[in-house]
Amino acid sequence: MVPDRWYDINGVWTGSATQLPDGQIIMLYTGSTNESVQVQNLAFPANHSDPLLLNWVKSESNPVLVPSAGIGLKDFRDPTTAWFVPNDSTWRVAIGSKDNHAGIVLVYKTKDFVTYTLNSGLMHAVEGTGMMECVDFFPVSTESNNGLDTSVLGPGVKHVLKASLDDNKHDYYAIGTYNAVDDIWTPDDPQIDVGIGLRYDYGKYYASKTFYDMTTKRRILWGWIGETDSESTDLLKGWASLQTVPRTVVYDKKTGTNLIQWPVEEVETLRLDATNFTNITISPGSVVPLDIGSATQLDIIAEFEVDESALENINEADVAYNCSTSGGSAGRGLLGPFGLLVLADKDLSEQTAVYFYIAKDINGQLNTFFCHDELSSSLADDLMKRVYGSTVPVLNGEKLSIRTMVDHSIIESFAQGGRTCITSRVYPTKAIYSGAKVFLFNNATDVSVTAKSIKIWEMNSAFIRPYEI
Repeated sequence: MVPDRWYDINGVWTGSATQLPDGQIIMLYTGSTNESVQVQNLAFPANHSDPLLLNWVKSESNPVLVPSAGIGLKDFRDPTTAWFVPNDSTWRVAIGSKDNHAGIVLVYKTKDFVTYTLNSGLMHAVEGTGMMECVDFFPVSTESNNGLDTSVLGPGVKHVLKASLDDNKHDYYAIGTYNAVDDIWTPDDPQIDVGIGLRYDYGKYYASKTFYDMTTKRRILWGWIGETDSESTDLLKGWASLQTVPRTVVYDKKTGTNLIQWPVEEVETLRLDATNFTNITISPGSVVPLDIGSATQLDIIAEFEVDESALENINEADVAYNCSTSGGSAGRGLLGPFGLLVLADKDLSEQTAVYFYIAKDINGQLNTFFCHDELSSSLADDLMKRVYGSTVPVLNGEKLSIRTMVDHSIIESFAQGGRTCITSRVYPTKAIYSGAKVFLFNNATDVSVTAKSIKIWEMNSAFIRPYEI
């Protein structure tokens, strides 16, 4: 769709599709009007038999929703996929907004997607978050790893509420309970509510949306990777920004507090030759090269083990550690950092570190951090380079595990099976093509680390081409 009507002439923005029981598909999307007012519009596929649904027809009823009283004219956007509630045979759609500096989620009811009734109360509100955009709302099973249709309710189901915060450009989510009678969602833990707790991804990642794949029974997540170089460089490239690898999303039954994200299995069809390494000891302060040939398109799965006696003998607390303020992989602590150096040149003048850091709190409990360090990722001087990361839950008996996907200038990493995820956008100048290498490193001062197993696949290109119709 293109911006060609008064109600979307200043922008065709985020929207969501809904498949109705009779197979009909409708699209609700935000348009920015000729006066820059944000409104919601309805569209239908021009040809239902087109497998790609390339062309859409805008409804003559547009706009079907305008900002309600008290809602800012530019604070009303990004409708969700609709869900059906049987008790009143009505569809619901959620839309993000704000009330002063509180992020809010509005719910509208409809039977025909042309006329709507705004609920008198809010689905949810969180003070201090600012504008909630790209809101997503979907069920997850607490009993199986299958995804669920957006309208599923009942026992064995939790609901995820996700929002992109316009103020800080991060995607947050929380798991909770949905009351379908009152259309109220309540977080399981208010301390990690939407916007103040868990994030989908702790790196360069924003404006994500999920959909339900009814064929494979998967909930699949798409995210947007923005640029971290200068606008002038983007203009020279002729393009900017791209999507992440699609991820499946399931409830983490082991922790009961977070989601698990994992690259869709179709990505594995791009795997080529694999190289295996086992039981590599990485002593404190060391860097170990891994000879794998080409290292610009990789899928890496690695497991690390830390000497248990060393962990037990550490008495000093490390309560102030934080990935973003730590100084990155060059900083040395008793129990980290250690992990992988990817998109690195042979002299390590360019490198992006993907690593763990273990810190003991004042109660003697171990906290595991998972981080990306971009500070030495490129010799280019027009880049925004950061250290990203957060804690990751590690349960008793679990080895520390990383899956990292490398694609020239993108690094997507998944710790502990996908409990914590980080995406980096880097622009190496020397660590490209045959100049790119992979290393193990351990910058801890007091502990040896063993890479118990490492499997590295070289990855083929996707060879994206026009779909033959």
